[in-house]
Amino acid sequence: MTLKPEKFTSDPNLQSEAYMQRETVSIRRFFEEYKKDLKLELVAGENGLDRIIREPTVNRPGLMLAGFTKYFAYRRIQVIGNAEAHYLRSLPAKARHSRFKQLLQFKVPCVVFCRNLPIEKTWRESAKQYATPLLQSSLVTMNFINKATLALETLFAPYTLLQGSMVDILGIGVLICGESGIGKSESVLALIERGYSLVSDDITKVVLTGNELYGYSPEVTRDFMEVRGIGIINVPATFGIRSIRRRKKLDLVVTLKAWEKVPDIDRLGMSPQFTKILGVEVPHITIPVRPGRDIARLIEVAALHQKLIASGFKPAEALNKKVLAHMKRLKEPKSAIASDPE
Repeated sequence: MTLKPEKFTSDPNLQSEAYMQRETVSIRRFFEEYKKDLKLELVAGENGLDRIIREPTVNRPGLMLAGFTKYFAYRRIQVIGNAEAHYLRSLPAKARHSRFKQLLQFKVPCVVFCRNLPIEKTWRESAKQYATPLLQSSLVTMNFINKATLALETLFAPYTLLQGSMVDILGIGVLICGESGIGKSESVLALIERGYSLVSDDITKVVLTGNELYGYSPEVTRDFMEVRGIGIINVPATFGIRSIRRRKKLDLVVTLKAWEKVPDIDRLGMSPQFTKILGVEVPHITIPVRPGRDIARLIEVAALHQKLIASGFKPAEALNKKVLAHMKRLKEPKSAIASDPE
């Protein structure tokens, strides 16, 4: 599938942050994506919806409305709660209008009135004049601030675009990487046929949320896959809605390589490998590919193996302990072995 993102890499081992990107977030996007969760309603200033949010947090402009503007955080979403509203109502009408107009002159991203606080007609007219969106929310002020802060952290989260397909295998998010033509899409298709879910085909958007990585599909290619010899298929229309996941935590990176390009194959798994993506270490497995190997089955087993390790059981270490114990028994004197009831 042909896709040319701004910047992406086929190498999952991103030791530097050269490929880290951040979203540009407008008020329109914030409003449209979170109006239901934040119970938002647009009251005035629709012409300013494309205004950019410069800082991913919110601010209560109480000091600014009181006249102290030296350290006013004007790049943030401004929130009016009971305290600010009561203060404005304590002022004469002319002063009240002047203070609110001064707030808008800073070209703040938007102003949100919580608790469904009434918005005066003069404020709406000023918002239209300065193209500043006025929003109203029924949430209590602190609830709105908490939810809006989490929403902004998600919208502004750093991300990177990786050349690889991602699937959900029994709760384990697996990113499948490898050079073109190695069999990534065919393996993903086989996994979908076994009942697992596709997150993204060919290019995966990996977002850093807190200390965890989550995989998404770019919006343009969402729900679609390229299958060589067949063409583009619509996955949910072909396999059902359960065959698609919109978002999945990244738990494992699997790199497919031609057999002759893997000189040293780890046959025991005693030294687990990791790859660093956006500064977070993720378990990494290299699977050699050659004719006759069921790659989809190997990826499935790798995911189940990772799930077992995450639960605290490490098969390689368990076998190693058994082997060492057996060798120790063989070195013991024969009399000691004979006296052993086992």
